[in-house]
Amino acid sequence: MSKLLGLADIRDWIKSLNYTASENCYIGKLDNKKDKSIGVYQLKTSNETNIAIGGIDNTKTLEKSVSILIHWNKNAKETEEISNKIYNKFLESKEFVINDIKVNYIRLLVPEAVDVGTDDKNIYERVIQAIFYYEKNEKEE
Repeated sequence: MSKLLGLADIRDWIKSLNYTASENCYIGKLDNKKDKSIGVYQLKTSNETNIAIGGIDNTKTLEKSVSILIHWNKNAKETEEISNKIYNKFLESKEFVINDIKVNYIRLLVPEAVDVGTDDKNIYERVIQAIFYYEKNEKEE
């Protein structure tokens, strides 16, 4: 059975980048969002599963589609700056390891961190959508 890249794995990798306090990185719903938080969500796509000719046994690369919410503060400029730093880290990252899973590269689905306005507390937010391409790993859980 292949070890799959999960949202928690990506969250932990983002934590390791040290852009925010580790307790401010989440997967799933952000209840009572703290300032300077980052949320990792499953990105809903209509893409088909990419299976190599010959089936899953011949497939070497898997995908994980994510949406990253940067929920920062009441300063639009600071929110944009940190979002750009995170975006650029994604853009530059290739051939790295997350939880014993080799990630070949990250495909960004947006040309920059997208401004989605403010929440009900006037905290600025931006979103990055990406696909992590990683090697199928036959290690057991």
